[in-house]
Amino acid sequence: MHQAIAAQLITTIQERCRMCYTCVRECPAKAISISNGQAYVIPDRCIGCGNCVRVCSQHAKRVLRSIGEVRMFQSAGAKMAACLAPSFPAEFHELDARQLVGMIRAAGFHYVHEVAFGADLVADRYHKLLAENDGQKYIATTCPAATGYVTRYFPGSAGALSPIVSPMIATARALREIYGREIKIVFIGPCIAKKAEAYNEQPGEVDSALTFGELREIFAEDKIFPEQVEPGDFDPPYGGVGMLFPISRGMLQTARLSEDLLQSEIIAADGRRDFAEAIREFDAGDLDVKMLEVLCCNGCIMGPGMTSNLPLFRRRSLVSQYARQKLAALDMNRWRDDMHRFENLNLHRKFLQVEGRKDLYSWLYSPMFSDFDLRRQFSLDDQQTLMPNRNELIEILHRLGKFTHEDELNCGACGYDTCREHAVAIYKGLAEIEMCLPYSIEQLRKAVKELDISHKQLAEAQQALIQSEKLASMGQLAAGVAHEVNNPLGVVLMYAHILLDECPPDSKLFTDLHLIVDQADRCKKIVANLLDFARQNRVVLMPTDIREIVDAALRALPPPDGVRAEAAHEVADPVAELDKDQIGQVITNLISNAYAAMDAGGGALIVRTEGDAAHVRFVVADSGCGIPKENLHKIFEPFFTTKKMGKGTGLGLAVTYGIVKMHRGDIQVKSNVDPAAGPTGTTVTVTLPRQPQPG
Repeated sequence: MHQAIAAQLITTIQERCRMCYTCVRECPAKAISISNGQAYVIPDRCIGCGNCVRVCSQHAKRVLRSIGEVRMFQSAGAKMAACLAPSFPAEFHELDARQLVGMIRAAGFHYVHEVAFGADLVADRYHKLLAENDGQKYIATTCPAATGYVTRYFPGSAGALSPIVSPMIATARALREIYGREIKIVFIGPCIAKKAEAYNEQPGEVDSALTFGELREIFAEDKIFPEQVEPGDFDPPYGGVGMLFPISRGMLQTARLSEDLLQSEIIAADGRRDFAEAIREFDAGDLDVKMLEVLCCNGCIMGPGMTSNLPLFRRRSLVSQYARQKLAALDMNRWRDDMHRFENLNLHRKFLQVEGRKDLYSWLYSPMFSDFDLRRQFSLDDQQTLMPNRNELIEILHRLGKFTHEDELNCGACGYDTCREHAVAIYKGLAEIEMCLPYSIEQLRKAVKELDISHKQLAEAQQALIQSEKLASMGQLAAGVAHEVNNPLGVVLMYAHILLDECPPDSKLFTDLHLIVDQADRCKKIVANLLDFARQNRVVLMPTDIREIVDAALRALPPPDGVRAEAAHEVADPVAELDKDQIGQVITNLISNAYAAMDAGGGALIVRTEGDAAHVRFVVADSGCGIPKENLHKIFEPFFTTKKMGKGTGLGLAVTYGIVKMHRGDIQVKSNVDPAAGPTGTTVTVTLPRQPQPG
């Protein structure tokens, strides 16, 4: 029994997977499942085409290794026969064929054969198959990956699979006729799917399957170099035109079949997209052909087991050149004898009872089995899954953000050709929503937007905290100053007023005493403001008509000469839960500042009330001189003022800011001082929640 039978053909090295979805895009069988952002190869769905191995730039795909099996055969002293695929000239282009044979023998192989002879046998059977079964439609079965694609995903067309073994199996059967059952047959070629064919699909025919890359590894491990080995020739039987099999349409030429564009009875397709599309059309009945020859790769010379970096047509040229040289020297009479000798290879080896004992094999030809030469049967492995219905598909598309046909960009970044194919894969559990690049970009854009909002809120909260700390510190200072100054100031005020009352108006001291009284009164107002500032630490909420607050403030503060003041109430529901006295102080401070900004040249003041379901707004707009840009961030700091000396304390806006924030509101200021940029003036917008939440 082979140690690899139950093993997975291709696995993913998770730490190397970069979630590029290239393997998903290149897998014709969609045998790649994405889970938690990682790619997994589904063994039952995998056809072994190796596209995922070829395209993975991170080398995250690991192919089942067979070198250990060969080493085990060597350790057991078994005789081994190497079967070299006819694509070898494209791989070992730096070596002469005789050098390569010598190196393979040095690696422990007793015999070295060309699979090209098996290709000749198979091609002959294809020629006879079409000649003897006119009217039948067939799919060529020389490519095990294409055959696996049909049996898994188009089981309805499995009956059209040509009942003929591959060149590898044909060669193996011929060698067992020559060397007996004990020989260990090792296939060496460019194809990963050959491992599945050898181990799982037709076990017992080939003992091990190596890729060309693995053969190079053996050479490197055993330190086998071409200049150190004795060159040798391949062992017979020798191949003929079958050497062209690894080139696209090579099988047709070998089988003497023509892809006539007028007749269209034979069609060849190769490559990831074309082979799959050809099978799909064949299954749908759109191809009226006798033979469909399909290869998953662009010829076996482009197989994933190759390590060569040569371009496609250079590889074709090397194979063709080698074939011409070999055919020129081929002994055609011997080749015909060999073809005749092995044309009736028996498919089913039978155990015969001879004199009461079981003979292992009957190696003699038996006429009763002559009709089964080089034939094989195929077992179905249906991997078709249920498709989503229309509603389920639409629901998945909506989750992907695809609400209209215009939303279905079909960019292919997810690895699927269309958004609908991606949605179907999600339904089947093969894909994730996050694979969609436009979806991920939109989610990232939302996250960035939310992060930006959070950042702004955090910055505002930080600024409010700094301002609150300043206000708290200044409040403590103000309370202390007011307490210490208030009593002696009261004495000064009392005696200053007494002296002013007793002093005749025409006295020289009257003017001086009047100045003392005025300045003492001003000091009293400053102390009162300090006390008000220190006491702003709580709000008393009650339903309040915001229009009444504005109207009362405008009545209490008549405008200076030349200034026009008006209220504009644009709020549908004017009632909000506010501290009426404190918000009144806010509006009063803002109106006072606006009047001060227009004191010299007159102007207009508009106090507007607005609101929506959640907030109310006070907008105080003046046509004054404006606030310089460099001062805008300072205006709410305690004791900062732009007014002339003796005209302001710098506490009004600080108190205003504190009151607004205690109401869980916001205050914004826009100002212009440059007449060239438009009308000068300042607009202050106070936004308050209708029902402030306690915090």
